[in-house]
Amino acid sequence: MSGDVSTDVRGDTARAIAAGRRPRRWGAWYVALHRFRVMRSYTGTVVVAGIGNPLIYLYALGVGLATIVDTDLDGVSYLVFVAPALLASAAITVASEEFTYPIMLGYKWNPTFTGMSASPLRPTQIVDGVVISVAVRMTVNLVLFFALILVFGAAPSPIAFLSIVAGLLGGLAFGAVLMGYTSTLEEDTGQLAMVMRFIVLPMTLFSGTFFPLSTFPIWLQWIGWISPLWHSTELARVFSYGYSEPIWLTVVHVAYLAALIVIGWAWSRRIALRRLNR
Repeated sequence: MSGDVSTDVRGDTARAIAAGRRPRRWGAWYVALHRFRVMRSYTGTVVVAGIGNPLIYLYALGVGLATIVDTDLDGVSYLVFVAPALLASAAITVASEEFTYPIMLGYKWNPTFTGMSASPLRPTQIVDGVVISVAVRMTVNLVLFFALILVFGAAPSPIAFLSIVAGLLGGLAFGAVLMGYTSTLEEDTGQLAMVMRFIVLPMTLFSGTFFPLSTFPIWLQWIGWISPLWHSTELARVFSYGYSEPIWLTVVHVAYLAALIVIGWAWSRRIALRRLNR
């Protein structure tokens, strides 16, 4: 009888260990799946951000404002010029939504991250899963946006679809750093609202989004130079209509955005280890 009990115990132990191996290996994807299910609760916002906003902006700026902008920019119409910038801005918008309050929610307001870390999931996998889920949502939004750009006839280059990649790089570059910053907050006493007002808004206005960066005074151009939005916008324009720039500058765009992603992602993982392993 005791032998049967020992066998049952060993069997239960083996099954428990086996059950823990899968989350240890695929934990980030479990977290991403959780985030997808959470996103279902605000599907309307996702749809509006993916279809409604692009449609409004493309029509208002690319068609409406374009009627009073009587000069070509970079040798193309204003609609073709501004469309890649709006696409890149859409990725920044998604990053601003997903890497701020949902992160505070997971750490503080409804500490799901704490619950996840009590399971076989590692803190770093939680961060990875969040980034994966946001990257997927961002890609969906960008694909929808690009489809509307095609409808408006604002993507003349045969490799214009690569502007989706440029937008994704910009969104993740900004979002990863923003996630790291949000992860450091123990309380939100207005810091995230300040980020929206004094970082996201100026970045949108002074990153060559609506007019070339060179048209701004030199004392304002530095905002664009350090802005992920400017780098992703310029890269998207290269792909979208063959914007002419030195190859070294294109390499700088990619390297700068990749560096921000790596730095922000590593920073977020480090903070997660500190906060969730207390």
